[in-house]
Amino acid sequence: MSTNWTIRSKEAQVAEKTLMELAKEVRGNAHAPYSGFKVGAALRSASGRVHLGVNVENAAYPEGTCAEAGAIAAMIAAGDTEIAEIAVVGDAPAPVTPCGGCRQKIAEFAPKGTTVTMGTTDGAELVATIEELIPYAFAKAQMEGG
Repeated sequence: MSTNWTIRSKEAQVAEKTLMELAKEVRGNAHAPYSGFKVGAALRSASGRVHLGVNVENAAYPEGTCAEAGAIAAMIAAGDTEIAEIAVVGDAPAPVTPCGGCRQKIAEFAPKGTTVTMGTTDGAELVATIEELIPYAFAKAQMEGG
C-alpha cells in the first residue's frame, strides 16, 4: 500500500500564506496583559524571507515594543536589511495603522513604494505605501547634509 504524501518544510508552509494570514496567526502570541490589544506583524524582506513580530507590553508602559518593531528586529537579526512589504493586524473596528514611531522604523528599511497592508481580524484591509503613511520621514540623507 503506497501513499502519495508530501512533506513540506516550515518555510514552504509559510510561503503559501499571505503576510496578513501570518500576521493574524502570530498575533495570538502577543503579550498584552494590560491593554488586551494584541497586534501581529509580518514582513517580507527583499531576500524573500518572512519575519514576524508581536507587541510586547511591560508594566512600565513606555518600555513595551510594537509588533512592527519586533518584526523589523527579527529581520535585522536574520541578516536582512530591506523590507519588501509588511502587514499589520489588530482586533479593531478599522484597520490598525502603525504608530508614528513604527512608521519611521519602517521607512528606515523600506524603499519608496513599499506596500504596508493594515488590517482587522475580521478581514477589513487598508493598503498604502510607506510614503503615504509618513510623507516627510526623517532619513539618513538629512544627516549627511550638515
